[in-house]
Amino acid sequence: MGESNDKILNRMIHQKKVQHLFWRAGFGLDFKTLEEVAQTSIPNIVDELLDRGSNPLKIPHHPMVSKLMGERMEMSSMKNKDLTKLQRNKLRKEGRLIVGQINTDWIYRMASTDESPLLERMTLFWHGHFACESKLPHHAINQLNVIRQNALGNFKDLVLGIAKDASMIRYLNNQQNRKNSPNENFARELMELFTIGRGNYTEKDIKEAARAFTGWFSNTKGEFRFAKHQHDFSEKTFMGKTGNFDGADIIDIILKQKETATFVAQKVYSYFVNKKINTQHIQEMADVFYNSNYDIRSLMQYVFKADWFYARENIGSKIKSPIEFIAGLLKVLDVSFPDWKTLIFVQRALGQTLFRPPNVAGWEGGKAWIDNATLMFRLNIVAYLFQQSEVNFKEKEELEAAIQNKRRKKLQATVNLESLLSLVQLKSEDEILRFLMNGLLQTETKISKDTINRFTFHSDKKEFLKTALIRIMSLPEYQMC
Repeated sequence: MGESNDKILNRMIHQKKVQHLFWRAGFGLDFKTLEEVAQTSIPNIVDELLDRGSNPLKIPHHPMVSKLMGERMEMSSMKNKDLTKLQRNKLRKEGRLIVGQINTDWIYRMASTDESPLLERMTLFWHGHFACESKLPHHAINQLNVIRQNALGNFKDLVLGIAKDASMIRYLNNQQNRKNSPNENFARELMELFTIGRGNYTEKDIKEAARAFTGWFSNTKGEFRFAKHQHDFSEKTFMGKTGNFDGADIIDIILKQKETATFVAQKVYSYFVNKKINTQHIQEMADVFYNSNYDIRSLMQYVFKADWFYARENIGSKIKSPIEFIAGLLKVLDVSFPDWKTLIFVQRALGQTLFRPPNVAGWEGGKAWIDNATLMFRLNIVAYLFQQSEVNFKEKEELEAAIQNKRRKKLQATVNLESLLSLVQLKSEDEILRFLMNGLLQTETKISKDTINRFTFHSDKKEFLKTALIRIMSLPEYQMC
């Protein structure tokens, strides 16, 4: 006897919950893995995700970073007047190229089944939370490692690591924060954006915190160094406490405020659950976070095991960010790009480039991801990948120029459908469409299978599969997760 209708319905509901979890705690699932994982209970999946993500390996420097660093160190020993414009430009160009390669290496890790999806997802979240541009490759790798090492660890360690990070020190001008002329940039953003949020500190707190962070510099190797002669050792009064505070003391005092746990919990809820805030759920999260002494793993475990996380209003409610969208494509379609710079172009065309946030507040997200410059590219990118049509190689901000430009070229990519083809080989066309729609869409679409079927090619199974993927992944519902 076959399955009862109730069993079939429960299995479908469970699969949707699994898909939802992996789109929020990772970057989706390929069809084969989805079939395997869907046999496991949600609590067990969450525990496995957390366990895999809790032992991060340090990412080694890109092979070219050591060479570039050697050249930089050699040139830094030269007198400024001896550095030619050609030498400076050469180093800058090489640096940009390597940061680009670090960028694309990371995206492939997001899509890889060999990596922890939750660790990469948490690293991406904190990358946006502690928004910072990394112009130098060793700075980019060092910051990425600071975040990865603490992404599911203790929030205090993460904040302290970021405060000592060369990219952040230079991005927010703490390199210029000296005892006789304090620079308030980092101290302000530490409270406003990274920890406790507006309304929970005063301008005097900012000034006192800036004094505490004086002398927190980095050297040419991107290592933290404490310049004692530039640090203000005098007494400071911060958030009602008085003492000879340094930066670590400031962070400790901030974390003692329950408002910090609430602020971070709200950021986590907005990113992983829903942009429509539920104050009760956020308060529950804040209690868990604060009472666990800011243990990030405990917070995420609570979120992913909560019944409300899987509520209908949360599933398929989020517009995929460009990075989520790209990593999901790589995972589902097994895409590779012969030229890594093409993957940089795709990010720019969609409006989000790793290591290049628009400002210290990071990417706005939500509806900001969709506009006239990005929508058509999103809807057609799968066709571009299958070489079914051509694309203007223009970035988001060059939309009008792109419309005017007649020159078009192929988006060079390789799509491997063999694994997916083997899964559908014995299925009818109607079954294939149902299989694809269930696996790709988090919410139901108004477009019927029959309508999609009319716009697919039927010459052979592979061509049918390819065109069905193009049609389904161009639907507005595929933009959601």
